[in-house]
Amino acid sequence: MKSHKGKIDLICGSMFSGKTEELIRRLKRLDFAKKKYKLFKPIVDNRYDNKKVVSHNMNSVQATIISKSEDIYKHIKNENIIAIDEAQFLDEKLYEVCKKLIEDGIDIIIAGLDMDYKGEPFGSMPKLLAISNDVKKMHAVCFDCGETANYTFRINNDTQQVLIGSKENYKALCKNCFFK
Repeated sequence: MKSHKGKIDLICGSMFSGKTEELIRRLKRLDFAKKKYKLFKPIVDNRYDNKKVVSHNMNSVQATIISKSEDIYKHIKNENIIAIDEAQFLDEKLYEVCKKLIEDGIDIIIAGLDMDYKGEPFGSMPKLLAISNDVKKMHAVCFDCGETANYTFRINNDTQQVLIGSKENYKALCKNCFFK
């Protein structure tokens, strides 16, 4: 067992807040520093590209696609850093997987929605927030009034928790506009 314990850096916020853009920025810094990492994304995230993590600004990085959290284990070779985009879409075992990885000395960068479209905690994100060493809360601009937005509002009547989409299905809202 390694004496160095890993850490978790978590990037969270509403849709359109720049979470994926921030994740890509951090990965580019790792590239520049010549550090090995592996980027993962859930198979359900097929918005822009099936094989890449893509921001709304269309910046992208090649990713390893996984259907469940435990798939991460079989893809790690000699990387001591992993990154996960859209973590809220992975199963609840992600929390346990991340705990084991940091015990094994692996650093993790996670990006994901902290709340769903109802303003409720989303997936494993609350548990991951609790054990993260550093949390960066990203903010969007309210689509309705221009104030700081922390909420993701679904603009159609679909009630399933996971509905993959972008501006055709969602908008970012501030607290006042969200609870109108």
